[in-house]
Parts: sequence; structure tokens; C-alpha cells
Amino acid sequence: MKHALAAAAVLLATPALSHAQAFPTKPMRIVTAAGPGGGVDTTSRIIAQNLQETLGQPGVVENRPGAGGAIGGELVARSPADGYTLLTISISHSVLPSSHKNLSYSPEKDLTPVAVMVNAPNVLVAHPSLPVKSIKELIAYAKKRPGEIDYASSGNASPSHLATENLALMSDIKLNHIPYKGTGPGITDLIAGRVSLMFASIISTRHHVEQGKLKMLATAGAKRAEAAPDLPTIGESVPGYAVDVWYAVLAPAGTQRTVMERLNSAVAKILHASDVKKKLASIGLEPVAEDLAKSDAYIKAEIAKWARVVKAANITAQ
Repeated sequence: MKHALAAAAVLLATPALSHAQAFPTKPMRIVTAAGPGGGVDTTSRIIAQNLQETLGQPGVVENRPGAGGAIGGELVARSPADGYTLLTISISHSVLPSSHKNLSYSPEKDLTPVAVMVNAPNVLVAHPSLPVKSIKELIAYAKKRPGEIDYASSGNASPSHLATENLALMSDIKLNHIPYKGTGPGITDLIAGRVSLMFASIISTRHHVEQGKLKMLATAGAKRAEAAPDLPTIGESVPGYAVDVWYAVLAPAGTQRTVMERLNSAVAKILHASDVKKKLASIGLEPVAEDLAKSDAYIKAEIAKWARVVKAANITAQ
């Protein structure tokens, strides 16, 4: 009887085991919750282009932008948990649970992290007319003018909006939010002097800084950016402040652990290859790609952090 039960257990386990060992046997669909041409899209295509070599099957990128990433997120959350449909999304994934009250899926329960792919260091840039040169000077200046300094963001509940509100909360200042439909229009008005401040990527602001149209005050991340090592972090003036703008790849919840491990290993191998690291550095991106446990813990911590900021600043998506 015991032998029969053992044999049955082996037979039941065999299909799952063989699936994991064979994975992948067909191309993988990478649903990108962003439009073409941006950092999330570019990173996704780098992954897709190298999957053939690392896993023996190609990746096919499909752009599904909109609703702060929720359109792409819902599509993948409702897909089979077999590793063949993946989601790539920005830090907005960690904001969705608290900023969007009527989501049809749970970013926390219906999706599981494969890896945080890269960090995209953001900097706080100012119009030259704003008479400050550092974060300490900005805070002192803003304290005397509560609500008088206009700042741009790429949209309500966007990473740039949340990064600025987090700074305001942690330094006890009040700034006036002007949301735009994307980073580009915000930077245009910042250069024109219609607003005074904005968080944006190093790559999208460096040219304007070099021309004297904008000035960098600090970088937002937990550490100084590799692309601007002389630029201090905001945390050096406001202890505890750190906003790393990251892009991650996720799979439907319930995907087999062995499949998740193969995907995680492939992403890490691709992003830490020397030629890929150079390509990423040229567009201001820094590879992360840690193991499954660290990726999961980091994103859970980010969801909790942004829930506190959203509640404190009374932010809701529009």
C-alpha cells in the first residue's frame, strides 16, 4: 500500500516538475505598463532581446500604458500563472494600492515580483530664478513662503508628485502642486519659469542643466547617482529621505517557484552583463536584479511606505 501511494505521489508530481524543467517552451509575452520609448519600455526591450540567449525563447514586448499602470497590471494579473505572461512596470506599482480605490485586481495579492530590474535616479531640478542652491536653502526659503512655490509633476499620484510631497512632509514645508500629463510638458513649463521645481530623471534634465536652463539641487535616491556622483542626495539634508524610482518585472501570483527562479536568474544575468550595464548607464539607469526574496521584501516595503505618504498628503488618483 505504501509503495502504491508513493508511486502515485511521484506520478502526480511529475507533470509539474517536467513543466518547470522544460520552461520555457514558447515565447514570453512582456506586457509593459508604459508607452513606447520611455525607461520602462527600453529596459523591457533589453530583457526581451536577450531572453533567447539566456532561456532559449524570445520575449515579445506589448505596450499597455494607462491608469498609472493598472491597465497592464490587470491584464497580467488575470493571465495564466505559467510564466509566459509577465508585467514590467515602474514604481507606480507600489502606489496603486493606496492611490487607486477602485482597482479590479490587487497589485499585492494578484501579482508577485520576479525582480526589481533597474533604478532610474531622479533629481530635483529648479528654474534658475529660484534663489536656492541646495535642499537646505530650499527648505529655509519655502518655510517663509508656505504654498507659494509651484512645483510640476508628471501627473496626480505620479512618482514625481509623491517624491515632492514626501519631501514636503519630511521637511515640514508646503508647496503648490501643478500636475501635467507627462514629464515633457512639466519640464517645458519649468524651463519657461511657469513653475519652479520638478523631480525628473537625470537623463531628461542633464542637457537643460548644461545649457543653464535648469539647475540640479539634489538626487532623490538612497545613494548618490552613478551618473552624477558629485550631486548630494536629499537624504544628506533630510535624514531618512530616499525615493528610488525603480522598474520591476512581475508575474501572476501562483506561478511555480522553480519558474520564478529561472526568470529571476535570467533577468539578473541579462542586466548585469557588461555590455548591458554600459547601455543602461548611457540612459541613466542602474541595474538591480536581486534574488526573489529581496525583490519581494523591497516591493512590500515600498507599498507600505507610499501608503503612508498617500494618506498623509491626502492624494487620490484622478
